[in-house]
Amino acid sequence: MSNNSDVVASGEYHPKPPFRRKLSFAWAGVLPFLIFAFLFLGLPSFTLFIGGFQDSEGHFTLANIYGLFTPSILSAYWVTIRISFATALIGGLFGFFLAYALVLGGVPSWVRSALMTFSGVASNFAGVPLAQAFIFTLGRVGILTVFLRELLNIDLYEQGFSLYSFWGLTITYLYFQLPLMVLVITPALEGLKKEWREAAEILGATPGQYWWHVGIPVLMPSLLGSMILLFGNSFGAYATALSLTGGLINLVTILIGSQIRGDVLHNPNLGYALAFGMVVVMAVTMSAYYLLRRRSERWLRK
Repeated sequence: MSNNSDVVASGEYHPKPPFRRKLSFAWAGVLPFLIFAFLFLGLPSFTLFIGGFQDSEGHFTLANIYGLFTPSILSAYWVTIRISFATALIGGLFGFFLAYALVLGGVPSWVRSALMTFSGVASNFAGVPLAQAFIFTLGRVGILTVFLRELLNIDLYEQGFSLYSFWGLTITYLYFQLPLMVLVITPALEGLKKEWREAAEILGATPGQYWWHVGIPVLMPSLLGSMILLFGNSFGAYATALSLTGGLINLVTILIGSQIRGDVLHNPNLGYALAFGMVVVMAVTMSAYYLLRRRSERWLRK
């Protein structure tokens, strides 16, 4: 008997109507996001890829790709990676300890609410306003600089500190990196089950042993994934560094702007190749973050 027919009481066979999958209107809610992602992520990335392999007349060339390996450009990538790594490591560690205090430290609920609200605001405070705020605070005539020099006889700049240097820019980036870490690691800390700690205590484990053998291994994928996210966030920063240092620090993002819009360094196609190199680094970074995040979620669901 065919699977495509039904038997009725009279013994006749009637074929089944062909199966038609109904179009789900749930895609209508996702469609704006897909269009946005294509217009502002997919299409620009494709344009950068094509432009990186063209010269000023639109002909195919590998000169721009070879240009990425010149000493000045390699130095720009290296400085950008160092700053991103420093802010990811410092912001990740201090952000983790702050989130631990908020979630598991027993602080009052109003303190946690206030700090989480501040973290949500500060993680998005960047660009020219952030640079100006740090110049007014830690610049050569900034409020804190003058206060330390006049009242405590501590001159930061005579001791080697400069806001317009590697560590000055790192400190500035930490203003939004640390709160971002608090936001992304808090759910992982909240996902630690009380049963795990209770089971460890029943078996005679000390708090240090619990964290070494249970807490840290479970949180490690989330911790590393969050730091990778911080790395990518710092790697793509542009307005803050340009407004603060004026191009004194050779970052990739500033170099791209110089190549595309600059009067002296003006090679848009080389700028496209530089941007495409950043896209590759960011793609690797976000892929690693996604894999670690999936591993963390699998642990916390158990």
